[in-house]
Amino acid sequence: MMEDAQRNDVAPEAWSGVHRGPLRAGEWVRLVDGKGRKHNFELVAGKRFFSNKGHLDHDEMIGREEGFTVTSSAGGEYLVFRPLLSEFVVSMPRGAAVVYPKDSAQVVAMADIFPGAHVVEAGVGSGALTCSLLRAVGPYGRVSSYERREEFADVARANVRQFFGAPDGQTHPAWQLTVGDLAEELPASGERCDRIILDMLAPWECVDAAADALRAGGIVCGYVATTTQLSRFVETLRAHGGFTEPRAWESLVRDWHVEGLAVRPDHKMMGHTAFLVTARRMAPGERAPLKKRRPAPGAYGVDYDGPRPASEPAPPPGTE
Repeated sequence: MMEDAQRNDVAPEAWSGVHRGPLRAGEWVRLVDGKGRKHNFELVAGKRFFSNKGHLDHDEMIGREEGFTVTSSAGGEYLVFRPLLSEFVVSMPRGAAVVYPKDSAQVVAMADIFPGAHVVEAGVGSGALTCSLLRAVGPYGRVSSYERREEFADVARANVRQFFGAPDGQTHPAWQLTVGDLAEELPASGERCDRIILDMLAPWECVDAAADALRAGGIVCGYVATTTQLSRFVETLRAHGGFTEPRAWESLVRDWHVEGLAVRPDHKMMGHTAFLVTARRMAPGERAPLKKRRPAPGAYGVDYDGPRPASEPAPPPGTE
């Protein structure tokens, strides 16, 4: 039976982080109780899971197809599935705040991450976005991640290894993690890439390095939390001149309560998490056409002290 399960499983060389068939020792499962409380843990033969509802033997779950319910020694019922990537990243150990699934999905789609792509990521954090990027590029692509803090890099390594099921001491074959500053390390590496994702405090500091490393037509994508960061990054891209007009947006997710005639928005929603910005790299020596629409009056007035596009020179000193 185990041989049949392995034969019908997702091919290991796909590095999907997904398994089919009966649950096996060494896999992670996600238990959800009647109140929506969630527990993630690794199945180990002979081990027990304990909660305020008593205990469960791991052996009761090993060998069964996911999507079943189990009852603990104190009568608590739990739904058992393998965790999805979107579930794994919000419950995994954290060194830094994670990129939430709604934003990871936007990055993968709007930055057009494709199988075989070479993606550079600055700010690996806890590895949440890294997992989505690795799944998107596949085993024949590359994700080159840069992280300034060793303690964050250690957490990301463990999370990536756990999700993709890499043997101890190994990781996803498409992943390379460098502890250092992208603005310094990327130019020194001489790497050329298709996409650059900047999830960091000051992404504008990496615009020159990103421009030099990106292939023509490549995409830079910034992930920033505040409006001041958003403004500085967008204006730096504009002032550089080697990128198309940046596009900035955020996504908000609102669940709905649906129960008979009671159909209404849920009381809770996933509101602002971050802003996303994308722009495409022009060919060397080429510049994008200037915007036809004039900025709003005062947009680049005397009170504005950030980067300026070429079409908006600084006002003379003393101008009111």
